[in-house]
Amino acid sequence: MNGENAFDKPTDAQPEAAPETPPTAANAAIARLETELTESKDRLLRALAETENQRQRHQRDRQEAQRYAAFEFARELLNVADNLRRAIDAVPAADSTARGIIEGVAATERELLAIFERHGVKRVEPELGERFDHNVHEAMFEVPGAPQPPGTIAQVLQPGYVMHDRLLRPALVGIAKAATGGSAPERDT
Repeated sequence: MNGENAFDKPTDAQPEAAPETPPTAANAAIARLETELTESKDRLLRALAETENQRQRHQRDRQEAQRYAAFEFARELLNVADNLRRAIDAVPAADSTARGIIEGVAATERELLAIFERHGVKRVEPELGERFDHNVHEAMFEVPGAPQPPGTIAQVLQPGYVMHDRLLRPALVGIAKAATGGSAPERDT
């Protein structure tokens, strides 16, 4: 050898190609991996969507719990408000001896109603002749021969209350009854 290295010589021969796997096996493996990748992406997206839905549901439940935390407490205080009103109504206006007491009871009632208002509790006081609404009124009896049209409120026994958009207690009312032989009022559905 002339000092030349056999590696330095260019050769015209092509290097031997690596033995090829059949194209169908490679394509099948690629297709299987692509399918697994698509399924994994789908599972990931579904898991992310479920996590977001749970987060939103939890946030909504937490806000609702905060908003209506005092619901039962407010419901129990409604009897106190009713009793204060009954006490005020029970004493004749001409009775000067009880005037100071009645003024104090009226001030207490005003304060209680102001506290109710601050916490989203509102009084539902239907007007006579107002159409009966089963969502906020409870019919206790029918009033025959009432001057109001049939199916409307003829008498209010007790005011109702709502807290935000939930009914604490329906207003107790008497409903005007259609005259005998008259047609029944149309019902809202």
